Amino acid sequence: MLYRMRLAVIIPVYNERSLIEKAVARLDAVPPPGRLDRRLFLVDDGSTDGTADIVRRLGERADITAVLHPANAGKGAAIRTGLSAALKAGADLAIIHDADLEYDPADHEAILRPILDGRADAVIGSRFLGQTHRVLYYWHRIANQVITQFSNMMTNLNLTDIECCLKAFAGPVLAQLRIQEDRFGLEPEIVARLARMRLHDPDNPGRTRPLRIYEAPVSYAGRTYAEGKKIRWTDGLSALRCILKYNLFS
Repeated sequence: MLYRMRLAVIIPVYNERSLIEKAVARLDAVPPPGRLDRRLFLVDDGSTDGTADIVRRLGERADITAVLHPANAGKGAAIRTGLSAALKAGADLAIIHDADLEYDPADHEAILRPILDGRADAVIGSRFLGQTHRVLYYWHRIANQVITQFSNMMTNLNLTDIECCLKAFAGPVLAQLRIQEDRFGLEPEIVARLARMRLHDPDNPGRTRPLRIYEAPVSYAGRTYAEGKKIRWTDGLSALRCILKYNLFS
């Protein structure tokens, strides 16, 4: 029997009682690319609206691992828990996917394909490369551009959207990636760590090489604050702090 690579889909969840089952159903409706053996890792981050009970019930499925934080620790903490659980389960690659329906699992093919083809070690989604997206807040876009450009200056990468939540990692990257940030600062932290990470070079034994990082366009159906969007202006300041911290001092 041919070995089927194991794909871990890491889904942090916090107070998404009305959406989490819809998010899982959307994933169910999209087969994983490349005949991957897909498992969902749902991490409830101390929800207070009944979401935890739904996550616990979903975890009874054979293809879903449910982990529940006893108290809210932040999105970064939830993703850290999910990545750790994926590693313990023997995942060969992983993708981060939010539970709020802003991102479409149909885009997983575009995100994962460069890794499956052997071209990339990590792929970061971009909402600004031509795909359909909901038109929302002007100042959010400006803040994103400032944060992304500042990150690019520090990492010497030319990304267009470091705050995009859809990010995928090959197994060797997954094994090395360590996240410290508990909240929304994890996005610039991840990019900084990817920019500095090195992997063993199979073509040059005993040497290492930098990561091959790709971008892929993704669609985006952003929520308004009335619809449950959680990010705040203070998270933008935190992102700038994290860019400096993880590029210069960590």
